Amino acid sequence: MNLITPVILCGGSGTRLWPRSRKSAPKPFINLVGDTSLFRQAIDRCSDAAQFSDPVIVSGEAHVALIKQQLPSEQSYSLLVEPMARNTAPAIALAAASLDPDAIMLVCPSDHHIADPAAFSKAASAAADLARDDWLVSFGIAPDRPETGYGYIQQGEVMGGGYRVHKFVEKPDKATAEQFLAAGGYAWNGGIFAFKAGNLLKELSHYRADMAGAVTQAFAGANCQGNLVRPDADAFAMIEGESIDYAVMENTARAAMVPVSMGWSDIGNWAAVHDALEQDDRGNYAAAGHQLEDCNNVLVVSDGKRVSAVGLEDLCIVVDGDDILVTRMDRAQDVGRLDGPNSQK
Repeated sequence: MNLITPVILCGGSGTRLWPRSRKSAPKPFINLVGDTSLFRQAIDRCSDAAQFSDPVIVSGEAHVALIKQQLPSEQSYSLLVEPMARNTAPAIALAAASLDPDAIMLVCPSDHHIADPAAFSKAASAAADLARDDWLVSFGIAPDRPETGYGYIQQGEVMGGGYRVHKFVEKPDKATAEQFLAAGGYAWNGGIFAFKAGNLLKELSHYRADMAGAVTQAFAGANCQGNLVRPDADAFAMIEGESIDYAVMENTARAAMVPVSMGWSDIGNWAAVHDALEQDDRGNYAAAGHQLEDCNNVLVVSDGKRVSAVGLEDLCIVVDGDDILVTRMDRAQDVGRLDGPNSQK
């Protein structure tokens, strides 16, 4: 059986996780849940040599040093360095162009948290089986609340270890999301995919011929230095950025979905960090050394400075250097609107 090739996408600035996430050390490369970064957790989830081959990592130039620093010293890998950000479709297509056409690629964002790696591994195998038959496969994350911040996938008929996709649904309003949960048969689109490399490029050529041609040209003109591959910048600059969802998944007649419940979170803001951490019986999370008195549903994250709080509810308190963030849980999504995250010092 072919091994699965992990394709780890390193992008995004994580502005809603300021002040911890900054331009010099963005979201994937900081410790938010557990003792290692989200990027390192993504690598470690795909480290079983019986199931996975060496990873292909796609990033911008600014992240190369961080990636090298955080990879295990014995880890073999290929690093594709994008000349500029062009969203997920070109990034995934670059990875596909670097692989054998029959290789099964598992596309994983580097900044997600997955609490159950065994469930992830099982879903990866099921998705790979479908991808070998030329299906383009999404992980369908089991929803546990009427979330309006994610796209949804409606499952169709049963097929092997998954389902044919009936349709992809844009981020719904609250009432629609509640209807999805009540009806069943809907999953969150978590941005994790399995493809056969050659099939992905064929589908991209069908729906986005200009993009596929530019990616092929950029990779053909790449400068290779050991395990670092830098595509031709002029060719890559001709690409109009687009997500893999819009470019391929919502167009193809070969979309499939594997359902999975694996404690997934995109860790999109501080409220999501709070949800992913182990809390006390009053819903608080604060590392040792901080004091919360008569508080409920409070998150405290600090780079060392002691935080004390009395009588607070539903707040996130984050201290990093000289920067302090205080936000209500229900406004955590708006942190990216502040001047601090946008300056990304």
